[in-house]
Amino acid sequence: MTPFELNNRLAVITGGATGIGLGIAQSFIAAGARVVLCSRSEQTLAKASQQLGPQAAYRVHDVSESGTSESLVSEIEENIAPISFLINNAGVHLKKPSVNVTREETQKVLDVHVLGALELTTSVGQRMLDRGDGSVVFIASMTSLIGLPQVVAYSAAKSAYLGMTRTLASEWGPRGVRVNAIAPGWIDSQMMRKALASDPKREEKILQRTPLGGFGQPEDIGWATLFLCSPAARFVTGVCLPVDGGASIGF
Repeated sequence: MTPFELNNRLAVITGGATGIGLGIAQSFIAAGARVVLCSRSEQTLAKASQQLGPQAAYRVHDVSESGTSESLVSEIEENIAPISFLINNAGVHLKKPSVNVTREETQKVLDVHVLGALELTTSVGQRMLDRGDGSVVFIASMTSLIGLPQVVAYSAAKSAYLGMTRTLASEWGPRGVRVNAIAPGWIDSQMMRKALASDPKREEKILQRTPLGGFGQPEDIGWATLFLCSPAARFVTGVCLPVDGGASIGF
C-alpha cells in the first residue's frame, strides 16, 4: 500500500459533476476511493456518474438551501458508507464592477460558498469527530490570495474559506480531523471559459502572469486534493495550497 491509496473510503464532492469537481472525482477513484457527486442538475450528475463507473454515485443537492445538509449526510452514511472526505467545491461566480453589486447578488454567492459549505461541513464534521478521523478540503481561489478586479463578492466568499479552514483545523485537529484548502488559479473549466468569453484580452493577461504558462487542468486540482486527503498528508492541516502555475507569487 502507498500513502496515496484511499482503499474504498468515501468522498463527497459538491459541484462534482463538471470541471474541477469532476477532475477531483476522477483522481479519487484512481486512488481507490468511492465518490458521491452532489450538484443541482440530475441530468449532469447522471452523465458524470456513468462516465466515472461503479465507484461513483450521486445525489441531487443544492448547498444554498438552508437546513438540507443533515438529511443528505444522514442518508449517504446510512445507505452508502461513512464519509471519510468532504470536498467543498460547489460555487457560483459573479463578475461586475463592485459599485454595481447588489446585496441580493452578494447574498446568493455567500449562500453557496460560505453558509451552505459551512452547514454541510459541520454536518459531516460531527460524524468525523465522533469517529476520530476524516479530512475536509475547501476549494478556494487565487482571489483568496491576490486582488482581482470586479469579483468582490466572489473574492469575499472564497477568502472566507481561509478563515474557516484555519479555525476548523485548530478546533478539530486534536480529535483527528484535518481541514485544508486549495486555491486554484486559472483552470480550464466551464466557469473559466465563461469568464474569458466576456473579456477576450484577459487570456493574454493571464498567460503573461503565469510563470508555468498555459492553463491548469481539472486533474491538477484533483491530484492536489487527493494528496491533502491521503495518508501522505497526515501531518498537514490548516493550510491553503495554491495550484495556479505560480500566478499568485507575482513577478
